[in-house]
Amino acid sequence: MTSSESDPLRVAVVGAGPAGLFLVDALLKAKDHLVSVDVIERLHTPYGLVRYGVAPDHAKIKSVITTFHKTLEDERVRFLGNVNFGTDLTVDDVLAHYDAVVYSVGAPHDRRLGIPGEDLPGSLSATEFVAWYSGHPDHSDIVHLRADAKAVAVVGVGNVAVDVARILAKDASELRGTDIPQPVLDKLAASEVRDIYIFGRRGPAQAKFTTKELRELGELENADVIVDPDEIALDAASAAEVAAQQALQRNVDILRDFAARTPSGKPRRLHLRFLTSPVEIVGTDAVEELVIERNRLDEHGNASGTGRFERLPMQMVLRAVGYRGRALEGVPFDGRTHVIPNALGRVLDASGQHLPGQYTAGWIKRGPSGVIGTNKADANETARALLEDAPQLPRVADRDPASVDRLLEARGVKVARWQDWLAIDQYERTLGEREGRERVKVTNFTALLDEIVGKV
Repeated sequence: MTSSESDPLRVAVVGAGPAGLFLVDALLKAKDHLVSVDVIERLHTPYGLVRYGVAPDHAKIKSVITTFHKTLEDERVRFLGNVNFGTDLTVDDVLAHYDAVVYSVGAPHDRRLGIPGEDLPGSLSATEFVAWYSGHPDHSDIVHLRADAKAVAVVGVGNVAVDVARILAKDASELRGTDIPQPVLDKLAASEVRDIYIFGRRGPAQAKFTTKELRELGELENADVIVDPDEIALDAASAAEVAAQQALQRNVDILRDFAARTPSGKPRRLHLRFLTSPVEIVGTDAVEELVIERNRLDEHGNASGTGRFERLPMQMVLRAVGYRGRALEGVPFDGRTHVIPNALGRVLDASGQHLPGQYTAGWIKRGPSGVIGTNKADANETARALLEDAPQLPRVADRDPASVDRLLEARGVKVARWQDWLAIDQYERTLGEREGRERVKVTNFTALLDEIVGKV
């Protein structure tokens, strides 16, 4: 199949997060192919985890939105927001209207701890907590911070765990200049949290946080960082691992600096605990205590319990132990790895054969690994595969973009267009100007298109 200006390659990209938009950008830059791309997104707003997952005090990371804005503004791209893939548009629909489809829906579900008491009120995933303080519309009517919480446990030692702990440790005044929603800011301002714990089941050599995020904890104005020197002592295998990797050595050096500090009496305390595993969450009607077990490492870096336990008063437990993808209706899915089976982004069926015209990118392709920028190389790989296949892809008969619009209209779907997002964006910025902030996020999208769009 060849593409021309009058008959470009028709591509649907499901998901308007970093993976999907990096992929769209790669397709637009292809020299030998002309493309027309529809970006299909469940929410009214684009940018996915950059908008709803990156911590509000990490504005530099959010700056990639400038690039994504240019991508979506391209005349060859259409943004179709408020469209739920699987119901509003099915696999059969997209295969009937597009020459190729790319699934880039991320990994929205969290992994569980699998311990007693995990379902008590006050025990929730860091995914939910991040969505709350990021203003995700699915969580706009839920408060994920207990008003009486004085001690909060964050289980996991990746960047998400560090982000959550840092937000809890900061004074609300430190977040006032960010895009954090006002109701969330009000709740954080009233927070009674005084102790935040980060628990890692293995040692500092196996922790997944990056040096920048770890170093930020030591710069908190409102919280002392407390590290037990014994819990960051390295066994021989861990010491060899650290010596071989500069990033790990930097992390260990920072942790040793933390351990050598004398608490200065700041209002909050952030405890970094290693070689500890939660084994039970205790409470009657809500979280009251967390039981942890001290661990040891074997020569391969695997943790096992020592039989020594601690009981800590705790009112909230936030699990940050990883993400997993979810199956899309009609799309192959590996229930063990929680990804779409693929080869270089080409979706594979149960027999390992490529399904023509179907591709995947991002966490749903490779699993939840890397940072925002990691998705660029991943998306480029998928884009190359798609463009290599383009000459052999069968052409869909109905090539009119308006056909998709008519289909959605017939199903009662009120599509959020790019111009709608621009109006939302301007509205949020206007709200921000009134508060001396960059923007104030809108969190309730129930009647957004009727009540906000058109009034800016």
